[in-house]
Amino acid sequence: MERDKKKSWYEYLYIFSVIYLVLGLFNIIFAWLGLICFAIPLIISIKGGGKTYCNKYCGRGQLLNLLGSKYKLSRNKPMPKLLKSYLFRYGFLTFFMTMFMLMLFNTYLVLIGASNLKEVITLLWTFKVPWHWVNTDFVSPWTAQFAFGFYSIMLTSTILGIITMLLYKPRSWCVYCPMGTMTHVISTFKYNLKDKNV
Repeated sequence: MERDKKKSWYEYLYIFSVIYLVLGLFNIIFAWLGLICFAIPLIISIKGGGKTYCNKYCGRGQLLNLLGSKYKLSRNKPMPKLLKSYLFRYGFLTFFMTMFMLMLFNTYLVLIGASNLKEVITLLWTFKVPWHWVNTDFVSPWTAQFAFGFYSIMLTSTILGIITMLLYKPRSWCVYCPMGTMTHVISTFKYNLKDKNV
């Protein structure tokens, strides 16, 4: 009987995704750590790594694969063509970035004193869940406001990932993930630029 292949360190990055979500529930300021998941894929792609982060290092993708494949929670059905379409993927990226910019604007309003801190986690950009029991006294209001907004985005995208994992194939989220779409845009741009310069 063959020995199981020894796993590489990056195959355990799903643990980071779980810890991130749990820490955010107990101290919303940990939501700032999620910026790592925004910055690293873009940096790797800009430096010519393409979609290496998505294919290899994404903890959320690993978590969805673990739940869907190993624990058999996925129906393992193909996604509808609409969800895989160019229109949907880039439309969702546009919507996602609009919500992100709105979150930054709300943070700015708190920073300049034009708005008060809203201790709320917004799920699926619609359902507002009060989160008053988290102590934010030791940080500035705008820092906490950004954390609430960013955690809402990360939690929402995780929920969407789990829903599509349950309905379709385990990593169906990866098909329309905004970060995956952005890295694809960067990679395509770099490839076309290189091709023109040859």
